[in-house]
Amino acid sequence: CGSGVGVDVVANKFDGIRSGLAINKEQIEAARRDDNINVLAIASDFTSEEDAQEVVRTFLKTEFADEERFNRRLAEIGDIEETN
Repeated sequence: CGSGVGVDVVANKFDGIRSGLAINKEQIEAARRDDNINVLAIASDFTSEEDAQEVVRTFLKTEFADEERFNRRLAEIGDIEETN
């Protein structure tokens, strides 16, 4: 996706999908750790190949923190999916 926004929006329409649009590796690390995103969207028009590879490596190696506050947030998202 050129901007990454379109693919991110569409991916997030599916229950159980938590897609994040990559801005940089630090942002993706936080998104994986705190929000347990499971789909990565990258803007091909705005991301160099080198930066994209770095973001993908970060996405793959970062684990969810599994803290109570993050799990509570994910449960709230699940509730929205069930009632939507």
